[in-house]
Amino acid sequence: MAFARIRDIEVCYEVEGSGPPLRKIWGTGGDLRRPATDFDRRLAERFTVLAFDQRGMGRSGKPARDYSIADYTDDAAALMAAVGWKKVAVLGYSFGGMVAQELALRHPACVDRLVLMSTTAGGAGGMSYPMHELAALPDDARVKRFLELADRRRTPQWQEANASLWSTLLADGLAALRQGDDDPAARDGARRQMAARRHHDTWDRLPRLRMPVSVFAGC
Repeated sequence: MAFARIRDIEVCYEVEGSGPPLRKIWGTGGDLRRPATDFDRRLAERFTVLAFDQRGMGRSGKPARDYSIADYTDDAAALMAAVGWKKVAVLGYSFGGMVAQELALRHPACVDRLVLMSTTAGGAGGMSYPMHELAALPDDARVKRFLELADRRRTPQWQEANASLWSTLLADGLAALRQGDDDPAARDGARRQMAARRHHDTWDRLPRLRMPVSVFAGC
């Protein structure tokens, strides 16, 4: 992992893999300290992947103020410039997909093609679940609700039938949530990230995109 000074913060990032360059912008709570998933490993087998901790998260800076989608977007563009990447493919997942949409709209010269996964355009296109409301829940209830939202198959019946797996998912989620507890700014950073999504709205501007766009979603 490495650090770059961009705009008003230091950003923690990593470049892994081999192949064509791919900019990855991950979702709510993304943190490079967490173990790589199978998806991460498979991407790195085919692409040179640039990933980073967004402001307020992981080991990146956590300014004590509200954040906007524009902040996250301009951070993403500034980091690309800092590492010498120009026009590349961009993949955005969930909250990262919101940032990726804005990146393609605000900084189109950075985006060769756009891949959006499990995300939303907001506005008239429909908002995602109000994730900022989870911040007020106790940790165990917050993790449980987040896991249920992440996969709608995890109904109460499924949880009962897969009690051991469900218990493991809850424990891992709780550990991930509390990973930054030694950093007094981490909880505020996570809350500010979730609050920023409330104002996401690219619906009326999406027709301006001129690069190839692929959209993937599941239920």
